[in-house]
Amino acid sequence: MASYSAQDVKKLREATAAGMLDCKKALDEAEGDYDKAVEIIRVKGLKGVTKREGRLTSNGLVVAKVSSDLGVMLELNCETDFVAKGERFIALGDELIEHLLASKTPTVETFLASSMSNGKSVQSVIDEANATLGEKIEVRNVAVETGPVGLYLHKTSPDLPPQVGVLVSLAKDAAEVGKDIAQHIAAFAPKFVNREDVPADLIENERRIAEETAREEGKPEASLSKIIEGRVTGFVKEVSLIEQSFAKDAKKTVKQILDEAGTAVKAFHRFRVGQ
Repeated sequence: MASYSAQDVKKLREATAAGMLDCKKALDEAEGDYDKAVEIIRVKGLKGVTKREGRLTSNGLVVAKVSSDLGVMLELNCETDFVAKGERFIALGDELIEHLLASKTPTVETFLASSMSNGKSVQSVIDEANATLGEKIEVRNVAVETGPVGLYLHKTSPDLPPQVGVLVSLAKDAAEVGKDIAQHIAAFAPKFVNREDVPADLIENERRIAEETAREEGKPEASLSKIIEGRVTGFVKEVSLIEQSFAKDAKKTVKQILDEAGTAVKAFHRFRVGQ
């Protein structure tokens, strides 16, 4: 019978985040050798990575960091809120955002392939987390913006890490306004900076829906054109950031707030866990 103590099991659980029964089995198999038990848990966990590939990752966190003229943000997903609020998962998010700040890799693919300071690729580090935490872990989104950057992270539940994050790139530094605009984007979820950015096919699709809806409602033929264009205009304003009514002062548009601060939004990214 392998010789180990309850303290050994506790130490192994803290080091690997594996379940108590798995830790006991690993220590039994390793005949009480702690280092060998760690290796056994890692090997067995990594074998289970492929089995978890099809699982849904609807929980997780959004983490971001701003340093002088650079802002980065990423969405890290897992399967359950239990893991999402755990110290190991949050620490993984912090480790990855530091690497993103250093590597400045603008796409998920290049980020996953990049090498961290320990010589391992980001994908390898995530696979190891997948193994030890027992859930599918994945990076769903990354964003990298240069220049003056506004940032806002929002917790949808007090016992969870931030679930919504917004990174805003400004034409000219305006720290307080940058944060205000980021908060506005978090709340109102615009899709584009201005109406010129809205794809023509999206507008045409909205026009088609507006016409079908108006006809279904029995609107007079003579009024259809005006009604359709009015609804399309309303849609464009709804999805365009600078035309929205500002969250903190509905009497002004976002554009007016930006103009007063002498700046403009060049780009923004809004991440919400699981969306």
